[in-house]
Amino acid sequence: MSKHIRLNAFAMNTVGHLSPGLWRHPRDQSRRYTDIHYWVELAKTLERGRIDGLFIADVLGVYDVYGGNADAALSNGTQVPVNDPLQLVPAMAAATEHLGFGVTASVSFEHPFPFARRMSTLDHLTQGRAGWNIVTSYLSSGARNLGQREQLSHDQRYALAEEYLQVCYKLWESSWDEDAVRADRDSGVYADPAKVHGIEHEGTYFKVPGFHLCEPSPQRTPVLYQAGASSRGRAFAAANAECVFVAAPSKAVLKKQVDEFRAAAVAAGRAADDIVILEQLTVIVAETDEAALTRLREYREYASASGALTLMSGWTGIDFSRYDPDQVLREVPSDAIQSAVDAFTRADPTRTWTTAEIADYCAIGGDGPVLVGSAKTVADQLQEWVEETGVDGFNLASVVAPETFVAVVDLLVPELQARGLFKREYTEGTLRHKLFGQGDRLRAPHPVSALRRRAGE
Repeated sequence: MSKHIRLNAFAMNTVGHLSPGLWRHPRDQSRRYTDIHYWVELAKTLERGRIDGLFIADVLGVYDVYGGNADAALSNGTQVPVNDPLQLVPAMAAATEHLGFGVTASVSFEHPFPFARRMSTLDHLTQGRAGWNIVTSYLSSGARNLGQREQLSHDQRYALAEEYLQVCYKLWESSWDEDAVRADRDSGVYADPAKVHGIEHEGTYFKVPGFHLCEPSPQRTPVLYQAGASSRGRAFAAANAECVFVAAPSKAVLKKQVDEFRAAAVAAGRAADDIVILEQLTVIVAETDEAALTRLREYREYASASGALTLMSGWTGIDFSRYDPDQVLREVPSDAIQSAVDAFTRADPTRTWTTAEIADYCAIGGDGPVLVGSAKTVADQLQEWVEETGVDGFNLASVVAPETFVAVVDLLVPELQARGLFKREYTEGTLRHKLFGQGDRLRAPHPVSALRRRAGE
């Protein structure tokens, strides 16, 4: 194995994130999520470990499927209260030089014209270290609070997302020529009007005639992340995404998903390895295997089964409060995250899951696997996951914050570096260049290249 493993840190502007109940742990600091110094400290820790980026999840809604209300979510602190992820980034960027930032924003609840400006602003302020996790949203509570009777169906949300991206692409890539900004003090011309263009977009969901309000940022289009593993989500990712996040419960399921994404990329006219695929994992690493297992047992004392099922109910659209603990989950049609249902039903025909097993599995690390052991043991396992599935790297969640990430940086990263599996220094440049080594801008065969004006390039 010769390629470097990619590592992202996975967090959320909330308490607990993917380990409901662990905010009660005496060493957990996620209760400080409202303190900007907490986030700055985390960013510095991650950069010290040469972590590729901090990926910040978000939901604009509450997990109210379990029991038919939000009581369990509120009681457990299950991703509520939750604050805006974008506002964290400028302070963290000012305290670091290389760490990338992937922020989650839904196409379902914000018009693309102001959103494109927010992302261009972020790309400017981070000097080209901004990424966007494109989501279509799966919580009906969010749709209702924005005046919609109910959320669009799963496939309709992706149809809207396709047009949303076209609007953003046009604003970011074709509205301002590369040499539109002159900033000529002598003539008094800042931007040449002939080189700034309205996008004249008129589609099914959006009508945007005007030009982008921002001059081109270092990347123009932020690095594009996506997490849809359904058939419709794979097609969308294959056409648009640069990095894909998956949360497979086993190597068998992950290999199937990786193979499907690679094939979809080729079908979309891209190379199979044009997309970086990252598996969601939680690693509990300590100085010895025994110490790590002790830490896991300690963590489980604070884990919340009802909080775990609250998350799974929201992700799948299935009210697990109606299921008996020993009841086996079967395939259920859903307008929520279809891949979450598939992962625990038909993705691995050799494995079935009861409600109790799902609650136990998701109580630590959500819907991703948990690896436990010394740095050597965990590094061995990560190698196995990469070699057996073809995945490019991992999106690492925390259990106790920031303890989990500190252990990754201090123990796991040096072990991976000693094996030649993880970088010792960052590449200079934008997030896109750090990840792909091909410059700051999206290039062919990504479809955005067809929209880019060549004037001045």
